[in-house]
Amino acid sequence: MTTELTITTERIDDFPLLLATMQRLDLPAILDRHLPRHGLHQGLSWGWLATIWLAHILAQGDHRKLSVQAWVRQGGDTLRRLTGLPELTELDFTDDRLTLLLRRLSEPTAWAAIETELGRNILRVYDLTPERVRLDPTTVSGHHAGGADRLFQFGHSKDDPTLRQVKVMVAALDPLGLPLVTAVVAGNAADDPLYEPAVDRVLQIIDGLGLLFVGDCKMSALATRAHIAHLNHHYLCPLTLTGETGQDLPQWIAAAGTPDHPLEAVYIADDAGERRLLAEGYAFERTVTAALADGEHTWTERVLVVRSEHYRQVQQAGLEKRLQRATARLLALTPAPGRGKRQIQEESALVNAAATILQAEAVTGLLTYTFERQEQRQTKYVGRGRGGPDRPQRELVTVRYQITAVNRQADAIAAQAETLGWRAYVTNAPAARLSLADAVLTYRDEWIIERNFHRLKGAPLALDPLFVTRDDQIVGLTNLLSIAVRLLTLLEFVVRRQLQQNQELLVGLIANNPKKGINNPTTERLLKAFDGITLTIVRLPGQLMRHVTPLSALQTRILELLGLSPGVYTRLAEN
Repeated sequence: MTTELTITTERIDDFPLLLATMQRLDLPAILDRHLPRHGLHQGLSWGWLATIWLAHILAQGDHRKLSVQAWVRQGGDTLRRLTGLPELTELDFTDDRLTLLLRRLSEPTAWAAIETELGRNILRVYDLTPERVRLDPTTVSGHHAGGADRLFQFGHSKDDPTLRQVKVMVAALDPLGLPLVTAVVAGNAADDPLYEPAVDRVLQIIDGLGLLFVGDCKMSALATRAHIAHLNHHYLCPLTLTGETGQDLPQWIAAAGTPDHPLEAVYIADDAGERRLLAEGYAFERTVTAALADGEHTWTERVLVVRSEHYRQVQQAGLEKRLQRATARLLALTPAPGRGKRQIQEESALVNAAATILQAEAVTGLLTYTFERQEQRQTKYVGRGRGGPDRPQRELVTVRYQITAVNRQADAIAAQAETLGWRAYVTNAPAARLSLADAVLTYRDEWIIERNFHRLKGAPLALDPLFVTRDDQIVGLTNLLSIAVRLLTLLEFVVRRQLQQNQELLVGLIANNPKKGINNPTTERLLKAFDGITLTIVRLPGQLMRHVTPLSALQTRILELLGLSPGVYTRLAEN
């Protein structure tokens, strides 16, 4: 008697965990409410299609559409058991169907409604109390075709100025870095007009007054500050060093440390527990008036004049490099005579060349130089042939100018050093709500939102490079991946919060030091811990057996910290 035996093995890794987290947020239902089906729509709803695709992107680190259908074909039975959707097939994940999903997600009205409901649900499910929101744009570059009405345009970029780009405006909940609002605009769009719409959309998600909006100097436009103050909320941002601020800052710096403006020191503890100086500064109040659509609005804001110790050291090192570079360039103007060594023969040419160097290195007045006029006289006979006692002669004079020394002006350099490291911040939050020290520490957390930009553009989401070209797909894919950033941020936050509440260390996450415990694991480490979990399916005539790799103590503990049951894995082994 012969029997047919079929054994299938699937790697499921962190996929059940990711899917369970999205179901806990009610993500499929939220998407379905705002992405309604067409009357002739068959197969999975848009909500479940997006949810499963998101889990695939996070588990595989690949947002390309072409790989999804084959992945569903290989693990379709597992997906049906996890989702409870017996109608799920690989045909739900064709390239055309995913393209339609991205087009739906690019619709501004639908996306704003999704963000609003999802944001409120996140705040409720994870019991978050919003106090401040950080706003910042980022860019994504690529080898994409441009056009007058296209999203990809040339613009100011920190990534690659030679490539076209799109710009993504993000408003994130601090101190998590959790995105609340995203907006995709053309790459050549100015940053200033993006802040007010982002603020308004955040306030559709978060109720109440007194929210603190934090941004960089591009948020310091008077119209943006007036808009936030008029809505009875607060702002914190540095002032741009142009216009009136550029003229006033030297006076504010000169007033630092006087009896009227004593300096307040801000300290921070390092990893060893030792305190070090972070910054020092003072604050003063001023009245501001701005024109709004419904009339003039007047309010009081505080100017925080702050010198960052690290910023001062960076600028001091930069000044020293410029002084050294300018000195070397000045001395190189007048090389010793020799083959190929061009000499300066006019004083005006030397002075102009030296002034250009001093200005280019921004050290005018900090360096001086001395030079001398050198002459070389040579007597020659007039005409050709041999010389004689009665033959006429002439004297040739060759002039060159030589820089003899470059001197540093110690007093001017010391005065310049006193101005280094200073920045002016503005806030309309009262001192009782936001002290100078709190303001410095709050703005210093800017790296948190930048970290999620790295996640969005790099591993595991890899928005840069984009594998779609149409504008609607670019917007839709960016919106979809912004949901993935929310998930990554939440997983990390929830585990860290639970560990801190329990005063617990999570052991086993560090491969080269498995006995070390940490209380600040990253989402990437947490998901990596689930690598290697497999589902084995054994098929015999009239019999089907499933087996899931038993969960380790570390994996079980991570699920508990996330508020999930090990059943999200063990139910796959139910026969």
